[in-house]
Amino acid sequence: MAVLITATELAAALDSSTPPVVLDVRWRLTVAGGARYDGHADYLSGHIPGAVFVDLDTELAGHGPATEGRHPLPTPTDFQAAARRWGVEADSAVVVHDGEGNLAAARAWWLLRWAGLSDVRLLDGALPAWVAEGRPLDNGEVVPAPGSFTVTPGSVPTIDADTAATWASQGGVLIDARAAERYRGETEPIDPKAGHVPGALNAPTGGNLADDGRFRSPADLLARFTALGVTDQTRVAAYCGSGVTAAHEVAALAIAGFEAALYPGSWSQWSNQDRPVATGPSAG
Repeated sequence: MAVLITATELAAALDSSTPPVVLDVRWRLTVAGGARYDGHADYLSGHIPGAVFVDLDTELAGHGPATEGRHPLPTPTDFQAAARRWGVEADSAVVVHDGEGNLAAARAWWLLRWAGLSDVRLLDGALPAWVAEGRPLDNGEVVPAPGSFTVTPGSVPTIDADTAATWASQGGVLIDARAAERYRGETEPIDPKAGHVPGALNAPTGGNLADDGRFRSPADLLARFTALGVTDQTRVAAYCGSGVTAAHEVAALAIAGFEAALYPGSWSQWSNQDRPVATGPSAG
């Protein structure tokens, strides 16, 4: 299954008789000074023609106690309502992007695949790749006709905290996609405990990208993950802080040719439960 689409390919698709649904998922955890980033404002000031804004916090995540994590999966009913608001049909092709690197947009890519949609791609290089080609931007809100997509949850694999606890000891590779200093337990700016799930190996999400914000080549990504022990016969799963950027790791693994499970609760769930914590460098 194709994971990526280039800006040139997207422009051609938008000019076709069956254009894809384009979703703009601009989001950041924080900005300078700790303020909340307003991705919607940036979207309104300039977006790919026809793109619909997606709010990660309200449409790509549920809300519950801390023991469920900061961004638990939305309920199938809530996610179906969101996808229909975006104009998604059962046979829609969907292209998702954000403002830089697709670290947020990968969450929408993963959720739509989890929900059973077959043709979902990330715009390689995100919005900057579109702008770099001199392509047009529109202003204002896009409100499409409602779609009729029906969610079929569980169409791609997930694991829970109990499974994550035994994943490595049972021969699987569990990848922690957070920054190395958070993995090692040297700092933890968000969650209540510092460190990582015992047995997890560190591969920070930023390492999936080249300097221009596009994904590294399939060969480079294959080398990256095989160095951690991932093979065609290996069970592999990924987590991050709250299950957002770990979806980017799942996408990178897919580009390399591996199907990976996502641990949606991730470290924000693990560290809010009575579970063991490891610190120090990656054993891999």
